[in-house]
Amino acid sequence: MDIYKPLIALLAIVNPIGVVPFFIHFTQSLNPLQRRRTARVAAFSAFVVISVSAVAGLRIIDFFGISLASFEVGGGTLLLISSLQMLNAKPPDSGAETVQEGNDKLDAGASIAVVPLTIPLLTGPATISTVVIYAEKTRHWWEHAVLVGYGVVIGLAVWLVFSASDRISRALGKTGINVMTRLMGLILAAIAVEVMADGLTKLFPGLAGAVPR
Repeated sequence: MDIYKPLIALLAIVNPIGVVPFFIHFTQSLNPLQRRRTARVAAFSAFVVISVSAVAGLRIIDFFGISLASFEVGGGTLLLISSLQMLNAKPPDSGAETVQEGNDKLDAGASIAVVPLTIPLLTGPATISTVVIYAEKTRHWWEHAVLVGYGVVIGLAVWLVFSASDRISRALGKTGINVMTRLMGLILAAIAVEVMADGLTKLFPGLAGAVPR
């Protein structure tokens, strides 16, 4: 397993800077203490989603009888869809009902941190698919531990970005955030093609011989 690819992919998918406008929107009615708590809960929730996917993701797909090759193709498709949304500077489709649920639970900010900020805006199906795919490529226990460690890195990144959300929003502006989102989308699109190609060659071995060298 390429040790750095999972982290690059996760940073591109999670893209906490791109979620800053939503964090500001959903926490605008909260006081500073509640906003800080929301940032901490969102960061911890992102870590939990990534860690659970790394540790138990493969067992879950085995339980449902899904082959990893099929999961790679499906996950790569989700990554590609996410990258296309990012290239158009569009937020992930969180669904009106999900957003409304978050707005109805403004009491302590914790529910907003989990839904819709962490799921699906930060760590949606594409994130889970990515972690599971790279977990299968691990060959040593320390590589598995590295994936969990990347969950810590992502959690810290989310906490730092959300804690500095006001300054980031003023510094980058809407245009800057859109440019950053498009750049990460381009990187994610390239990774998505690689993941899909790997899954397709496993499902259809004949394709490997058709690839020009």
